[in-house]
Amino acid sequence: MTPGTNPQPPPLRIGNASGFYGDRFDAVREMLTGGPLSVLTGDYLAELTMLILGRSRLKDPSRGYATTFLRQLEEGLGLAHQRGVKIVANAGGLNPAGLADAVRELADKVGVPVRVAHVEGDGLPVPDGYLTANAYLGGAGIAACLRAGADVVVTGRVTDAALVTGPAAAHFGWGPEDHDALAGAVVAGHVLECGTQATGGNYSFFRDHDIRRPGFPVAEIHADGTSVITKHDGTGGVVDLGTVTAQLLYETGGARYAGPDVTARLDTVRLAPDGPDRVRISGVRGEAPPPTLKAGLTRLGGWRNEVVFVLTGLDIEAKERLLRDQIADAFDRAGHRPAEVRWESARTDRADAATEETASALLRLVVRDQDPDAVGRALSGAAIELALGSYPGFHVTAPPGKGAPYGVFEARYVPAGDVTHLAVLPDGRRETQEPPARTRPLADVEQPPLPPPLDAGPTRSAPLGLVAGARSGDKGGDANVGVWVRSEDAWRWLAHELTVERFRELLPETEPLTVVRHVLPNLRALNFTVHGLLGEGVAAQHRFDPQAKALGEWLRSRHLEIPAALLDSAPEVHA
Repeated sequence: MTPGTNPQPPPLRIGNASGFYGDRFDAVREMLTGGPLSVLTGDYLAELTMLILGRSRLKDPSRGYATTFLRQLEEGLGLAHQRGVKIVANAGGLNPAGLADAVRELADKVGVPVRVAHVEGDGLPVPDGYLTANAYLGGAGIAACLRAGADVVVTGRVTDAALVTGPAAAHFGWGPEDHDALAGAVVAGHVLECGTQATGGNYSFFRDHDIRRPGFPVAEIHADGTSVITKHDGTGGVVDLGTVTAQLLYETGGARYAGPDVTARLDTVRLAPDGPDRVRISGVRGEAPPPTLKAGLTRLGGWRNEVVFVLTGLDIEAKERLLRDQIADAFDRAGHRPAEVRWESARTDRADAATEETASALLRLVVRDQDPDAVGRALSGAAIELALGSYPGFHVTAPPGKGAPYGVFEARYVPAGDVTHLAVLPDGRRETQEPPARTRPLADVEQPPLPPPLDAGPTRSAPLGLVAGARSGDKGGDANVGVWVRSEDAWRWLAHELTVERFRELLPETEPLTVVRHVLPNLRALNFTVHGLLGEGVAAQHRFDPQAKALGEWLRSRHLEIPAALLDSAPEVHA
């Protein structure tokens, strides 16, 4: 070390033990006992979760938080105390103060001295007809709690990445103007937030690795915001360029990834191997955050029900036509046709099948209405009374029930200055976090130049997935599909071949919708946003795959003309 220079603080090892409310229960224990950690985070809140917690709070106003987190802490508090690990989780949901009190009660019960703090202020006035309204806060409140000596910090609705930016800012002393460092932490936080998706879960090339029980990820954050993504030694799964790239593309859009702390430039991210199960993230540039905060509102949209009819053997199309006509007639006779009636046919049948199941197709009927009777008695009467008077072989996978309420998620934007971001410190003091003094309105970046096209040569019709990986997901009613390749030649082909027009051809469901393509050359990736594919969001159950989780795999299965040289040199993938 040069005399007179300040030593760099050691890296901050942040682990994740939950990617959603309902994730692997024993992950907290595994992460606390599996290797060294500075901070253990847990992400429990998704758009759908806020609706679930809102309905829970209607039944019991003292709840509204993720109760699973408390049960995990029955053992986890002692393990974290023994190892000096801080715990930061957004499990507070709609009631972070209530969860903080419950953690204190639990600590007294198990005899572990714990300083507990929480972050609140995300709750907004709830408009008439809505269940919840919450702004997405950044990491400043978490940082304040940790600086004040908290061992456990629970929050309400913060961004997923805030669970990492907050601890990193507290550890390294970053301020709101340290945009590049904060952006690096945002990227690391985005990789961690979905748990084992960064270590081989939901991964296109899953056959390359043993992912029967992938370990949860760890990020080693450095003072300049660079990081290394890894996992505890001896745990399952894999961390490599592909798994990290896949998670970087998940539920993102353009090159600017906006948040309350900073706008991270995803087009500046650079990935490099750093040893077995280690990937270094560097080069991330940050910009001032936008002047507004995203807010999520949830409400009940009405009532929904469904029934799946089984059509077996010959004349599948004729059987379907007969059934549709009979159901329509039954609704008319009942005098109350549901406001929305949707049919979806899945031709799972095969000719001359060896089993009855493989000789059968599935026909799914989904109905929605504001009146529960229209989706309850009206549907059950229409569907079940036909049992002896419809197509030959009539049966259903399960009889329809009374129907269930469905939810709607809406995103709005509110001025950051209108939201009071509060850190409630371990001693009870309430510290207001001021919004960043400098902001920058969000705008698209100019699309980067494409690489030179791959030289022309022979092609073969084959699935896109033989040369490309994909990961897809939901953001409200929009779907995102990230597509990446593993070689420079494949990138030169993909960047020119997979245009918006070709994307629509391959996925006909997207034809009438707005599709936007974003180019990320550093990742050899394209990111597509399909606006409106998911209707009113996951809680509305608008389509067969309501969160678009498999949209990318459908894309990979589609055939197009691929250069033979790429197919011949690609690692083995089973079509």
